[in-house]
Amino acid sequence: MNDTRPILFFDSGVGGLSVLAATRALLPAASIVYAADSAGFPYGTKSEAEIAVRVPALLGRLAERYRPRLIVIACNTASTIALAEVRAALDLPVVGTVPAIKPAAAISKTRTIGVLGTDATVRQPYVDDLARRFAGDCLVLRHGSAELVRLAEAKLHGHATDPARYAAILAGLFGQAGGDRIDTIVNACTHFPLVADELAAAAPPGVEFVDGSAGIARRVAHLTAGQDWGAAPGEGIAVFTRGDADTAALAPALERFGLTRLESL
Repeated sequence: MNDTRPILFFDSGVGGLSVLAATRALLPAASIVYAADSAGFPYGTKSEAEIAVRVPALLGRLAERYRPRLIVIACNTASTIALAEVRAALDLPVVGTVPAIKPAAAISKTRTIGVLGTDATVRQPYVDDLARRFAGDCLVLRHGSAELVRLAEAKLHGHATDPARYAAILAGLFGQAGGDRIDTIVNACTHFPLVADELAAAAPPGVEFVDGSAGIARRVAHLTAGQDWGAAPGEGIAVFTRGDADTAALAPALERFGLTRLESL
């Protein structure tokens, strides 16, 4: 029999689409369910306790409904807080998303790295550990921005965004002591690659941005190597925890990522 079980991507909003796109490039035949916790958005301003309870519960419900072969938590905040709890609760492979500090350290020439994420992500001990293990000889500066998440969501909705806002957000990194030496910035939120062009235009010349989407895609491809994807092209479903007019307005953008059906949880 054909195995049509999907890969389930999970994020608080639309940021995980950047990870989905990288995975689609490697696994074009895969069926996809993209789940956005729109009722809980944004995660970056929530407490660790709220996220640690909410994410495993939601993923349990999603796994029961869609029976995925693998789950990707395409959200740095949810991964750095709740990944272990989700893996303990579910009997299937779960791939997390963590800040790409290791590849950033590998390419930084000035040995000064910026980590741009949500407030909840940049304060996590998990980030301390990544910096200690993979960037011990680097100055690692961090800045959290809930506004940048909202700008990425606005762009996907087709709204114009102010270039000055991106420069102001980046000033939160470059304005710190030693920030003028930053040559590499980690996009430690999956929303941020969606505004990669805007960030690059606002950054000083020569600054490089990195994220973990390509590495996650390779990990998913490795874990599903040799598996059957069915005879038909993979289906794409987007499911939201709150279905409203704002969600419906995303339909054209979601179709560009191969998500042609909208559902509510």
